[in-house]
Amino acid sequence: MKKFIIPIMLMVSGSIFSQITTSTPVAETNRWTFGGGIGLGFGSNSSFYLQASPRIGYRITDDLEGGVVGSVSWQTSDYYKSTMFGVGPFANYYFARSFYVGANLQHYFINYKDKFYDYKVNEQETALYLGGGYMQRIGGNSFMQLGVMYNVLWKENSSVFSSGLVPSIGFVVGL
Repeated sequence: MKKFIIPIMLMVSGSIFSQITTSTPVAETNRWTFGGGIGLGFGSNSSFYLQASPRIGYRITDDLEGGVVGSVSWQTSDYYKSTMFGVGPFANYYFARSFYVGANLQHYFINYKDKFYDYKVNEQETALYLGGGYMQRIGGNSFMQLGVMYNVLWKENSSVFSSGLVPSIGFVVGL
């Protein structure tokens, strides 16, 4: 049975991935891009985390994109509650249509409340993320981006963030 199924699966998968387009490419007139990412997390002590990062960009050239990205997150547990908003510009350079390098400057507004000690704080922090990653086409002009960014302004003893290293997964339409 294995001798029959394995060759059939190889032929089917080969025919699926060998499709090509023979039509003439259409000139793109829309240079706007849209995308972002979302996050959801659960943890001990009734911890819950929800985050969204919408972005809008403009393709300056076929390989260079600039725009604005926002961020909002909400965290809660038995011991604390936190809300954070961020906004700032970004720039990405794409090469080989599979990889990118980028920079993202974010200014955050943080509201934190410690429920146990009844302590409240409102802070602001700026982060400059530099990094890059891999892009996977998911259809047409849509891509999934997998990358790693590092906040070069991060300071261990004074930042509200636990680390300067940030893995990222996001989606973008319009490239």
